[in-house]
Amino acid sequence: MLQFNVQALLDKKDKTRYWLVKQMGTDYATVNKICDNASKSVRIDTLERLMKALDCEVQDLFTEE
Repeated sequence: MLQFNVQALLDKKDKTRYWLVKQMGTDYATVNKICDNASKSVRIDTLERLMKALDCEVQDLFTEE
């Protein structure tokens, strides 16, 4: 099953969820759902904003467990 790897990426970059909210221009609830793996779906534009903010590729956003 795929899970988001976003919290690990934030930890690696020593960044906070609040920082990610500001970089993405989104709301805190969206970032929390993604970081806590509580989101069952995500929009493509959200993935694009995550990749830009975290300077990563789409495959870096996920891990398989």
